[in-house]
Amino acid sequence: MLSRVADTIYWMNRYIERAENYARFMDVNFNLSLEMPPNVSEQWRPLVVTSGDWELYESLYEKVDKHKVIYFLGFDKENPNSIYSCIVNARENARTIRTEITKEVWEQVNYLYFLVKDGLDKKLWRSKDPRNYFTEVKKGCQLLYGIFDSTISRTSGWHFGKVGQLIERADKTSRVLDVKYHILLSSPEAIGSPLDLLQWAALLKSVSAYDMYRKQYGKLNSASIAEFLILDRDFPRSILRCLLHAEQSLKAISGYDFSYANQAEKQLGMLRSNLEYADIDDIFNKGLHEYLDILQQGLNDLSIAVFNTFFTVKNGV
Repeated sequence: MLSRVADTIYWMNRYIERAENYARFMDVNFNLSLEMPPNVSEQWRPLVVTSGDWELYESLYEKVDKHKVIYFLGFDKENPNSIYSCIVNARENARTIRTEITKEVWEQVNYLYFLVKDGLDKKLWRSKDPRNYFTEVKKGCQLLYGIFDSTISRTSGWHFGKVGQLIERADKTSRVLDVKYHILLSSPEAIGSPLDLLQWAALLKSVSAYDMYRKQYGKLNSASIAEFLILDRDFPRSILRCLLHAEQSLKAISGYDFSYANQAEKQLGMLRSNLEYADIDDIFNKGLHEYLDILQQGLNDLSIAVFNTFFTVKNGV
């Protein structure tokens, strides 16, 4: 497979995953803002901070409020990571590799494109309740995952798509945990309060983990929630699970089952092994925020290693 094609498939899947995660974050945060007592500030700033785009937001807007954050993360063309920008980029990527994907995948990508274009045209960020829009984005992305999995042959192209999706998913799971850190940072006295539990429940719902967590652990507990989202081997959005399956796809691409065949596999293997032997008590003793910072840097290094290993042009390929 040409490196250009592999890169395009990889990023198409990352963009779709990013768009779906942003829709999740805002949907759950909007619900949380409605459930909070009237004297509690809406926690919209942490969504921008953990997206990594706080500096861009500050350069564009003078203050933080619900409608500005929803516009910035959902519709702003000047934000390369907004839902709108991600879907537009995913469609452009799909267009350039039209012969590598199925008709069904292309149609669903187009559906998502016209969905977000219509949302921008109708200025839905000004709506009193934009949750239906976020729900449609999530459903559209999830349907695309299913179509991709059920119509694309398990060749290297499919595996490059899975690697992109899973690295993005692991990164966003780490960032949604960090949202909770930023919320608590300004109100440590709220730890253990009903409001604190409400926020932890919202965090689980933002990654569709609430039901599976309650089935496994029962009571809401910060350490158990962090353990479930970071270290669980079975939940599909846990960071460890994402890395385990991304590693399988990298090995399928290289065809090398033992040790590692390239720098990308080496970087991923080190990340995965660190998580496999991690203990949640050690993580909290080091500091959850500090641990997640190191983990996010490791995921960034992995993304760079994937690019350098597979997507840089070598010998005219």
